[in-house]
Amino acid sequence: MPFPHFKADLPALSTEQMIEIDRAMIEDYHIELIQMMENAGRNLAILAKERFKALKIKQITILAGTGGNGGGALVAARHLANWGARISVLRTQDPAKYKGVPAHQLDILTKMNIDINTSPNEPELIIDGLIGYSLKVNPRGKAAELIAWANDVSAPILALDIPSGLSTTAQKVFEPAVKASATMTLALPKAVLFNEAAKIYIGELYLADISVLDGLYAKPPLNLQVANIFAKSPILYLG
Repeated sequence: MPFPHFKADLPALSTEQMIEIDRAMIEDYHIELIQMMENAGRNLAILAKERFKALKIKQITILAGTGGNGGGALVAARHLANWGARISVLRTQDPAKYKGVPAHQLDILTKMNIDINTSPNEPELIIDGLIGYSLKVNPRGKAAELIAWANDVSAPILALDIPSGLSTTAQKVFEPAVKASATMTLALPKAVLFNEAAKIYIGELYLADISVLDGLYAKPPLNLQVANIFAKSPILYLG
């Protein structure tokens, strides 16, 4: 295992707590979304490289929604392509529907001439960045189609934060949901990851640093005691 096994108990975050963390990072500490997204995507690329030998395989397909998870997956696509991997990206929406930082990340890949929204050859690794933790209903449209496609392919799936189709907001697994070989969750684990019904969708569970400050966790309304969990590595294996 190339990453340290972190065995201590960690808080499990609700959607409301994640929203507060994002707010505090941006408004109180002026650590912007693009910085957090870059940290998430680079760590995702490193995990793909080390755990799934991504630079030695022929084809990686990135599934990218319009939100923060999609943006993080697009960052991973840039790093992996820059390291020599063969990348294709499948979007859930037309480029005009991508806004803010995810649109910025998509624009970079376009300028890099990354293969975007064409039918890929059979991939050897899929990276899931379709839907984030705040899902409230069953996935629909292109996102649902891509989840079903990914589950039908024999390639391993690496999910960002939570497998698409799981929801910390609803504390349940919606249909369809990605059945991941591994999940790299961000900052702290999300509560739904410990739901008994979710276990078969998560695979190996990793935790990655996106630069959330320990002092932020300790302040109200979070009041969480978290200290130096990434001292040994920015990516930790949880089990």
